[in-house]
Amino acid sequence: MPQAQAPDTPQTLDPEHVAQWLAQHPDFFVEREGLLQQLKVPHPDIGGAISLLERLVLDLRRRAESAEERLEQLLESARHNESQYRRTRELVLALLEAENNDALGQALATQLSERFRTQSVALWCASNLTDAEPTAPQPPRFVLDNNAGARLGALLDGRASRCRRLSRKDWQLLLPHIEPPKKAGSCALTRLTLGEPLGYLVLASHDTEHFRATLDTLFTEYLGEVVARLMVQHSRSR
Repeated sequence: MPQAQAPDTPQTLDPEHVAQWLAQHPDFFVEREGLLQQLKVPHPDIGGAISLLERLVLDLRRRAESAEERLEQLLESARHNESQYRRTRELVLALLEAENNDALGQALATQLSERFRTQSVALWCASNLTDAEPTAPQPPRFVLDNNAGARLGALLDGRASRCRRLSRKDWQLLLPHIEPPKKAGSCALTRLTLGEPLGYLVLASHDTEHFRATLDTLFTEYLGEVVARLMVQHSRSR
């Protein structure tokens, strides 16, 4: 007696196989626009379901908004870089016009205050740059002594430059010509060298976050290189 055949068991399609098949047949929905309109997908924000076409429009709108935000960020960065370049250019040009090292220190303090909101500057010069000068340096320029040199070296802690907090006591030692903050401020320090140690450049603010430790010191190092070369040039022209 022949055995009855079992009814066919319905097979469930594997979603991954379906996705793979559709990827290999991107023209499947051509002339099947009605099917596209019937497809429903989850709404990404409010729950529920929306048509596939609505979801595509929503995704495209979000991509456009994201691209617009990135473009605005790039434009803002470009505007900041241009402003930074112009301010740095005016600063360097003013330093180049200084006739001697005292004038250099004054120009440095003025330009940094006006263009970069730096409250105080101190230019500590090694004695080999000041020994032959007819008069003592004028603030913000000072002759580097053992106390200032030792403290500046300790604050730099072996680095060429850095940003950090500056205690009231250190402010009084390193920036004696400017009233110190009530508790602490912040500073950017860099060594001045040109084949030999020439001193230190100190930029300071009463704001403890103005020169926070995470800031890059590229600008400070560049400024120190310019100042060092100009100081040597003035010393040789005496």
